[in-house]
Amino acid sequence: MRSADFELFVSRIASLSKKQRGKLLDLLQQSTRQEQMIARIEAAAATCLCCPACRSTRYHKHGRADGLQRYRCIACGKTFNALSGTPLARLRHRAKWLDFTQSMLDSRSVRRAAADLGIHKNTSFRWRHRFLTLTRTDRPQCLHGIAEADEMYLLESEKGSRRLQRAPRKRGVASKRGISGEQVCILVARDRTGQTLHFLTGKGALTACQLQDNLLPVIDRDILLVTDGHAAYRSFARAAGISHQAVNLRAGVRVKGAVHVQNVNAYHARFRQWLAPFHGVASRYLNNYLGWRWVLDARRIVSPEAMLNAAIGVFPHLTRT
Repeated sequence: MRSADFELFVSRIASLSKKQRGKLLDLLQQSTRQEQMIARIEAAAATCLCCPACRSTRYHKHGRADGLQRYRCIACGKTFNALSGTPLARLRHRAKWLDFTQSMLDSRSVRRAAADLGIHKNTSFRWRHRFLTLTRTDRPQCLHGIAEADEMYLLESEKGSRRLQRAPRKRGVASKRGISGEQVCILVARDRTGQTLHFLTGKGALTACQLQDNLLPVIDRDILLVTDGHAAYRSFARAAGISHQAVNLRAGVRVKGAVHVQNVNAYHARFRQWLAPFHGVASRYLNNYLGWRWVLDARRIVSPEAMLNAAIGVFPHLTRT
């Protein structure tokens, strides 16, 4: 805006009504938050910025688009910005992203977050899973020392699906008793330092083959694996050649010295309690919710800014083991 036009604009502010001044202030605050958000995004992405098409780090500035600095890759000629190739690409209302990440740290429901931020509930749902796409990938690489492992089961849910892949039933009520193909198995392994890994092994009871595929790559060979009396753990430990101790929960034996599964069972309880207010989640999104809960339980991310950084794949303050 030219100086003369700006002076004219300022001279007319006094003639605005109270409602008009309030609207102008809201617009100015929103614009300021938008600029601050863009600066924060570009500062976070600068540490690992590269062309999402060819991964080249040779690029030059090429104007701006939607407020973000645009770059052109010297190697392949394609343009990109700090959000290109991330789950947050093409999402709108950036000024509200920090407020939304705070709602995730507070574990608010989709509708509660939408009402607080003044966005549609479908937008709130879409943002939730976009922000969790990369956040859930920050997890321990290996478990050490004494590690507890135990499985938990959740009833399979096709919540939100237009076409069910099974016969309809009353929500939350299984048609069969006990563990069956209607239950989704979640294997949780946790060492005594609090490092936790989770795996969706499929429907029905846990098997030794599933343990071989999921658990073996992420544990030390000199680890002591502590479990309940499930036969699959014994078979897995024998085949893998690792130390194994079991507690007979059915016989009422919960602790034998340092041998117990109370840490992992407590984690199960916290996860179920945290998940309950969401009134059931679709099984296809369970990995996102497990990752979300791990972030909160381990206090890996404690600020909206850190959650935003994690959503674009930047984990500057997180120590991987």
